[in-house]
Amino acid sequence: MKNEFKALIVQGDKKFSLKKVETDYTGTFNKEKAKDELVKTKIEISHLQEKLYAAGTHSVLIIFQAMDAAGKDSAIAHVMSGLNPQGCQVFSFKVPTAKEYEHDFLWRHYLALPERGRIGIHNRSHYENVLACKVHPEYILNEKIPGMEEVKKVNKDFWKKRYESIRNFESHLCANGTVILKFFLNVGKAEQKQRFLERIEDPTKNWKFSSGDIKERGHWDDYMSAYQEAINETSTEIAPWHIIPADKKWFARLAISEIILDKLKKLHLDFPTVSEEEKAKLAETKSILMAE
Repeated sequence: MKNEFKALIVQGDKKFSLKKVETDYTGTFNKEKAKDELVKTKIEISHLQEKLYAAGTHSVLIIFQAMDAAGKDSAIAHVMSGLNPQGCQVFSFKVPTAKEYEHDFLWRHYLALPERGRIGIHNRSHYENVLACKVHPEYILNEKIPGMEEVKKVNKDFWKKRYESIRNFESHLCANGTVILKFFLNVGKAEQKQRFLERIEDPTKNWKFSSGDIKERGHWDDYMSAYQEAINETSTEIAPWHIIPADKKWFARLAISEIILDKLKKLHLDFPTVSEEEKAKLAETKSILMAE
């Protein structure tokens, strides 16, 4: 993997600061070069996905987190456009339902995990429980956790335990063959403003905009703080965070693709081999077919 993409990985061995990360970083790439590279990368990912599906030993969970208008949907559409839908599934998580609130915060995400051989994409994820819920701790009260009847009880110790739950959850998944790729699409505040204005001015994009988006924008600093803490607490060797500069969508798409490709290559995937007995049966079957 090229150095400009390696630099986007939060190793977890030292404290990470979002303020030190450029949201418009593009490395040595320009738009045309990135476009050509993305085509080649998607072809390679497609070939490896076929082997992943055939082998049935690993699953891949790709997590996308971001502020509104950071480009999650378009990144998913472009990066995954070369995949076989049979081996890929996408889940978008919104406000929990009444049934989901009857279970622990990880329950609905566990139900959406990809089977072995498949690639699962979570558009927002279990991290909303330490992001949106961190900015709006009153949401935690909906979970009806014993002892959590007041917002003031949602304290540092509570968040410490929740980060621990997430680390344990991801550790368990990795130990059982799930590869986890976590992407934070890091869009700048000025770029978000421009994209919001485009959605308002373009009638074909009005449906993408909600008045609630502006309310959440008002909590920008709180969200940045929540993201920074969550990344620092949950970026591990087995499931590190990747901070994707998202001001230039063409670079974000390429970076995501390159990181996915690199991870798939490291699995050393191949098609299953058959035994000598099965080979003999195949030869026999071929003879029968040729004799028809």
